[in-house]
Amino acid sequence: MYGNWGRFLRVNLSTGEVKVEEYNEELAKKWLGSRGLAIYLLLKEMDPKVDPLGPENKLIIAPGPLSGTSAPTGGRYNVVTKSPATGFITMANSGGYFGAELKFAGYDAIVVEGKAEKPVYIYIKDDHVEIRDASHLWGKLVSETEEAIRKEIGSKRLRITTIGPAGENLVRFAAIINDGHRAAGRAGVGAVMGSKNLKAIAVEGSKRVPIADKQKFMLVVREKINKLKNDPVAGGGLPNYGTAVLVNIINQNGLYPTRNFQTGVFEYAEEQSGEAMTAKYLIGNKPCYACPIGCGRVNKLPTVGVTEGPEYESIWALGANLGINDLASIIEANHMCDEYGLDTISTGGTLATAMELWEKGLLKPEDVGEEEAPPFRWGNTEVLHYYIEKIAYRKGFGDKLAEGGYRLAEMFNGTEYFMGVKKLELPAYDPRGAEGHGLAYATNNRGGCHIKNYMISPEILGYPYKMDPHDIGEEKIKMLIIFQHLSALVDAAGLCIFTTFGLGADDYRDMLNAALGWDFSTEDYLKIGERIWNAERIFNLKAGLDPERDDTLPKRFLEEPMPEGPNKGHVVRLKEMLPKYYKLRGWTEDGRVPEEKAKELGLEEFL
Repeated sequence: MYGNWGRFLRVNLSTGEVKVEEYNEELAKKWLGSRGLAIYLLLKEMDPKVDPLGPENKLIIAPGPLSGTSAPTGGRYNVVTKSPATGFITMANSGGYFGAELKFAGYDAIVVEGKAEKPVYIYIKDDHVEIRDASHLWGKLVSETEEAIRKEIGSKRLRITTIGPAGENLVRFAAIINDGHRAAGRAGVGAVMGSKNLKAIAVEGSKRVPIADKQKFMLVVREKINKLKNDPVAGGGLPNYGTAVLVNIINQNGLYPTRNFQTGVFEYAEEQSGEAMTAKYLIGNKPCYACPIGCGRVNKLPTVGVTEGPEYESIWALGANLGINDLASIIEANHMCDEYGLDTISTGGTLATAMELWEKGLLKPEDVGEEEAPPFRWGNTEVLHYYIEKIAYRKGFGDKLAEGGYRLAEMFNGTEYFMGVKKLELPAYDPRGAEGHGLAYATNNRGGCHIKNYMISPEILGYPYKMDPHDIGEEKIKMLIIFQHLSALVDAAGLCIFTTFGLGADDYRDMLNAALGWDFSTEDYLKIGERIWNAERIFNLKAGLDPERDDTLPKRFLEEPMPEGPNKGHVVRLKEMLPKYYKLRGWTEDGRVPEEKAKELGLEEFL
């Protein structure tokens, strides 16, 4: 077998048993790897109704067949599990170097089961796998944990992924952080790791990923890298200004969510843009493994020294979404989230929910009960630094915030002020300015997520071609479905979604065929993406997803017209799009995967 090793590691923390299990190429051809292999294993082995924070939930960490190769951005890995934030599937994705190193150690995945009696970490060096005591690491920040494990193991090659105090304290939006600042961030994967008393995984490997046709693969990879370097976004905007290059673009198009999505225009956007950050704080770029794009930012501030990030989503979540305009405070808050192991999008979304509850008089000072606590007023930077720590340690009112925006809004009878889908806080695009993106939010398997179906590409940026953001016709919905399958394919391959700026489905086919020695068509690969998407949908339906209740958007987007800017007067016409989406997917009228579709995709055993 090429690309994949055909083996994964199973670690049972309850029993201490560690074993290597094998799978064959037939399975790889059906699921490709990473996100695909993970959903297959979860459906095969786990009841989707399990408690996400119970020992029965499984945590699967998986690079793809192109991870660890020279394919552009070939260092990604996915963390797949049942989310404690949504109660549905989540697949958080991260770059850096950890994913590639795991492949070098000779594994396509680690399946973590059970719960250790005391804090532990897993050390992997090729075929040597050890569960080690981590009692001395419990409570440490991300950087402290990495430093301590490096000192203990004494290897320069070591790559580490870890949780911070937020994951230990089961914050429902805790992240897993690798390489200091790279986050598998969304939907609480860090809390699942914490629930298993698993502090970190440290890995070093000496193998090289087997490639079917090395010469052909090198030629194909070189061609794709050139395409990316010549693309104006992948080769221009992203390396020059990072993902924050989007701040001005999205704001000028009138869909930059401001003050908990009350409007789509932020008056101070320019001052927190990628251009501003480059001028004031940037000291360099930091690419992930095998990445020719290099969007990672390295900044320097007097308060925290040298730090990485923030990305576009974090600048927005900790900035405009809270009415905050102090870029230095935003960078510092992003640094704190990385150290404590918090997802920045959900941190910002939860604080924005609190601010609107405060504004509407549903949340009062006596509810907070802390005299020194800064008021939840729009634009109050003190809120950031005070509450990020409180959330991570579940101290005081931070204990309520640690439950996430939806549960917080529920506590104070204001669920209409929670801007999320399936209980997951939304990212940085107001769907009233891109209605296809609104349908993407509503139908995403992991809830309020942008990255698994980025309709901003065609609706705002013009990739693969420009579509009217307010068109809701069949062509738009077909494009969304292709994006959902393509993103599943890119994740399963072990690549970064940013390569879709410059590369199309044919390009991924070329790289995968050369690496794996297969002769698949583009349609064959997109069929794998469709299989993964439908398998995740089946998992969610079994976990209790009610399409009528859960495939929807906050009332604000459906009933409150955008108050100003280029999208003034628009709402999202979800009710018109959703039935067409179900039909084009081959699902039933009420959004379920029917037997004939399951048979077509080879999923009938999971119905």
